[in-house]
Amino acid sequence: MIAGDSKESLTLCKLIIMKAYNWGILGTGNIAHKFARALMLLDNGHLYAVGSRDAQKAAAFASEFGFTKHYGSYEEMLSDPGVEVVYISSPHSHHLEHTLLALRNGKHVLCEKPMSLNAPEVTVMADEARKQELFLMEALWPPFQPSYVKADEILKSGKLGKLLHMRGKFAFVSPYEPERRTYDLKLGGGSLLDIGIYPIMDILRYMGEPESVIASSVLAPTGADESTSVIFRFSDGRMAEAYSSFGNMGGVSTEFNFENGNLNLTRGRDRSQHLLIEYPNDVDDRIFTPPAQGYQYEAVEVMNCLDRGLTESRVVPLSFSIMLARTLDAVREKTGIKYPGRDR
Repeated sequence: MIAGDSKESLTLCKLIIMKAYNWGILGTGNIAHKFARALMLLDNGHLYAVGSRDAQKAAAFASEFGFTKHYGSYEEMLSDPGVEVVYISSPHSHHLEHTLLALRNGKHVLCEKPMSLNAPEVTVMADEARKQELFLMEALWPPFQPSYVKADEILKSGKLGKLLHMRGKFAFVSPYEPERRTYDLKLGGGSLLDIGIYPIMDILRYMGEPESVIASSVLAPTGADESTSVIFRFSDGRMAEAYSSFGNMGGVSTEFNFENGNLNLTRGRDRSQHLLIEYPNDVDDRIFTPPAQGYQYEAVEVMNCLDRGLTESRVVPLSFSIMLARTLDAVREKTGIKYPGRDR
């Protein structure tokens, strides 16, 4: 029961929970399409405005998803007083610029991963959000998915005992084409920031920040990493491994090894989420198929936080995004991956 339960308080509670927010989407690329499709599933997420550097692309995007307004520049969209929260979906290299622009225009921000190209830049973004007293979160997809929510529940139960080791990978074939974003260092290209961030994020969430990093990359002719392999060692002696590649069909998985069993999270080609729990004398096998690939859960977290007056997510706080960026920097230092004009 709600404290002070009454018809009036229940009605107020419902109104607070279902407060609608006007969303703006900055950028009209592939990930923006996925997010807009997911946002359509939420009653309290109003598809209000889209901004692009190409007015025709903005108009087409708005027509496809039913946005109220569309703008031919990011500045125009962000100056619209009706926009309350912005999803930043531009290339990695532009996240710093566009997030700061949104915050300085008084908008709450959900920024696509990686938050930016290095830890100092992520720190600048976090500091600006705190200065403006606005919400900022990195759009890290996994923690909000039903498979991960269930995995968290099992871990917290203690049934599997102490977590001793982790191994994660994300690999698929992306043919080498120098002009593609995935191989363009000026745009933050390479497997590490594009997909390697996922297994590394998992390791940090469950094991904390590593004490030392051993890493090696296979670099494409552009200098972007085609493949990267990492070994993390922690202060208590535990270890973990992460691998990313554009060169093979290794798939997506995270393996947890405990004292009393194992837990495996995998993602199918159909985007289904598979959770396998191996107990000493039992196996629990589950499959989750959230609509719109589950991108709506990030938006739900943002709006729930705004409902509660929070400027950070407790699931993905800014301190975690800074730690993640710091770890990615450590990996790049070992592998020689550098972003022109952004690394000393």
